[in-house]
Amino acid sequence: MNASAFDPRSGSLVERALFNHRAVVVLLCALVTLLLGWQATRLQLNASFEKTIPTSHPYIQNFLAHQSELSGLGNAVRIAVAKPEGSIYDAKYLDTLRRLSDEVFLLPGVDRLRMKSLWTPSTRWVGVTEDGLEGGPVIPDGFDDSPAKLQQLAANVARSGEIGQTVARDAKSSVIFLPLLAKDAEGQAIDYARLSNELDALRTKYEAEGVTVHVTGFAKIVGDLIDGVRAVLVFFAIAVAIATAMVFWYTRCVRSTLLVVLASLIAVVWQLGLLPLLGYALDPYSILVPFLVFAIGMSHGAQKMNGIMQDVGRGVDQLVAARFTFRRLFLAGLTALLADAVGFAVLLVIDIQVIRELAIAASIGVAVLIFTNLILLPIGLSYTGVSASAAARSLRAEQADATGAAKHPMWALLDRFTQRPWATVAVAGGLLMGAGGFVASTQLKIGDLDPGAPELRADSRYNRDVTFMNAAYGAGSDVLAVMVKTPDGQCSAYDTLNKIDALEWELRQIDGVENTNTLALLNRRVLSGLNEGNPRWYEFLPNQDMLNTVTASAPRGLYNDACGLLTLYVFLRDHKADTLSRVVDHVEAFARINNTADTQFLLAAGSAGIEAATNIVVKDAWRTMLLMVYGAVVLLCFVTFRSWRAVVVAVLPLVVTSFLAEALMVALGMGVKVATLPVIALGVGIGVDYALYILSITLAQLREGKSLSEAYYRALLFTGKVVMLTGVTLAVGVITWVASPIKFQADMGLLLAFMFLWNMLGALVLLPALAHFLLPASLFRVTASSVQPPASAGAAAPVGLRAGAR
Repeated sequence: MNASAFDPRSGSLVERALFNHRAVVVLLCALVTLLLGWQATRLQLNASFEKTIPTSHPYIQNFLAHQSELSGLGNAVRIAVAKPEGSIYDAKYLDTLRRLSDEVFLLPGVDRLRMKSLWTPSTRWVGVTEDGLEGGPVIPDGFDDSPAKLQQLAANVARSGEIGQTVARDAKSSVIFLPLLAKDAEGQAIDYARLSNELDALRTKYEAEGVTVHVTGFAKIVGDLIDGVRAVLVFFAIAVAIATAMVFWYTRCVRSTLLVVLASLIAVVWQLGLLPLLGYALDPYSILVPFLVFAIGMSHGAQKMNGIMQDVGRGVDQLVAARFTFRRLFLAGLTALLADAVGFAVLLVIDIQVIRELAIAASIGVAVLIFTNLILLPIGLSYTGVSASAAARSLRAEQADATGAAKHPMWALLDRFTQRPWATVAVAGGLLMGAGGFVASTQLKIGDLDPGAPELRADSRYNRDVTFMNAAYGAGSDVLAVMVKTPDGQCSAYDTLNKIDALEWELRQIDGVENTNTLALLNRRVLSGLNEGNPRWYEFLPNQDMLNTVTASAPRGLYNDACGLLTLYVFLRDHKADTLSRVVDHVEAFARINNTADTQFLLAAGSAGIEAATNIVVKDAWRTMLLMVYGAVVLLCFVTFRSWRAVVVAVLPLVVTSFLAEALMVALGMGVKVATLPVIALGVGIGVDYALYILSITLAQLREGKSLSEAYYRALLFTGKVVMLTGVTLAVGVITWVASPIKFQADMGLLLAFMFLWNMLGALVLLPALAHFLLPASLFRVTASSVQPPASAGAAAPVGLRAGAR
């Protein structure tokens, strides 16, 4: 059909509005691309500690309510300065430590009042002398590096209780503790990339003086992740190159390949430009979203390109071919993109701002794909067309089938799954794999399963620093703090401290707890010291005057100025999910029994306490999120197909893939956490694309009176080839991420590659097998109104036709 014989008034209102004003649409898209491309240059990459925590969870509410009274139990950096040879009681080492301490004191965002090192006045010692209790700064007055002063310093450290916290147990290193504020002195959010770079510069500077410097904390993790963004960009470029090469290999048409890639990249530009316009920034967790948008765009773009190419091969004018393809695939594409959007949008139910912003960024990207890949791409192809050789090549299989030649071995093999023996095996195999995956998924853990920062490689500099901290101090930066609230002035009450003493002793018996520190423990130590260090006096005596005396000289980190809040510090071996669960469950049980109107045991502060709250939120949202994703996908499929049978055929393969993906996480030692939770939801939303394209064409062919085998074979020739192409292409593109220095990117790449492939296989194998049992041709009736003429001989009918069966 040529353009002169085509009625431009035909088609839907949307089609006429777009294709009858093609030049206007292209011009508007070009202007929007220029505007949003300029906006994208203003996009910032940063992170926020507050955005990574569930701020409405009761634990975090307790922490935020008392944050100003807690000593460095939120966002903090620990810098361990180690002396490779000898101990820290060395004049040169102490001078290096002092100068480094002075420099980090001036870093932007440091809470200088709560900063702590051997050189800060807040690091004090308490001892028992003939005159009673005495104390003072650990660095003695008039310190002059003399042997006598160094000896006095060692004695002060021994009496300070800082061994294992500020000073290593082997006395070969000490820690500079840097609590961080939410904003710097100028009121700006902390620039973690800049802070991390400054810490690295200081590390390089002072390691040249003969010490080794180890840095841990959220700020350093984020800084290392931002540094790894360069690798993310490299892998993004590799994925684009692979996708381009694969599409060109399939089409052998340069112009259409470049246009598909260009439309997908325009979607990425629009997304990145809209983010700063709406007040959002990218962070290390959402940096992979642009690739997902590109991947989804390539999938839909390849389908549009394939449809136009086949129609051109049948002799249809390129404009008419573009309009026919728009008619056939717009509904399926729109439904698939809505399913993708739902997969992202349900992440909004998770009370963690960084995930919510990821969901918003991804939803914006999917929304723009409706314009760039469902509208702009067909219009662009209506101008450029495709090469004649590529168009003819796209119809080889169909022409061979029309002449009675043998089917291509691949299509012949897949077509067998519409027959009962093969369909039975496929369905039984799918059910067995789904059941096996479900059983394995019950072992899936919530939270981190490895020590250190699981977002980074085990051999990364950061995780090596964590290993050093754990070995040298007996407990790393994983601190869980229990807040004990009392009436003001009552923090030293015997009944309260006695309960704290009991809980502290119980926590010390739990596997994973390395040490604890409380005002009750200080009372035990002082009582023993007052009795010549006799361990028999290491008791907690019911003597209120004694408790008041000890409290008056105790470090303020153990209680607040109003004496209405006590802190129980629990130093953990790691922040693994099981360790946190054991401690939190025990404290909760203790609080239920011992809480009174005047004494409340509240969870939780400290890095481990915040992570425990995050794990609880993730666990509660995990299944809810999946149910919402599947509920929305089922609803969209039902609206599209108006058949419960078709919905089951489309959705059941996704369920199997979800169970298998969770089983893979168990096998690979991955937990459900902030970095992996989005992938689980995205696999469902993105995976349904394949089923929608194949099932839409299959149903349309069944409505024309064809058998299931004929209908599915037509769907394979029209959309199935591209489903296979995009599934393999995207899987190959993301599997390259396993070489990334950022471990959570490697984990996401592995999971996405698995889901791309298994969702593709489910659409090509399990879908026709289920259709054999649920969608036999006898259930479909043919009516004059339901059969629409195809674009040309042999072309697939428009999609969106309703099955007679419900």
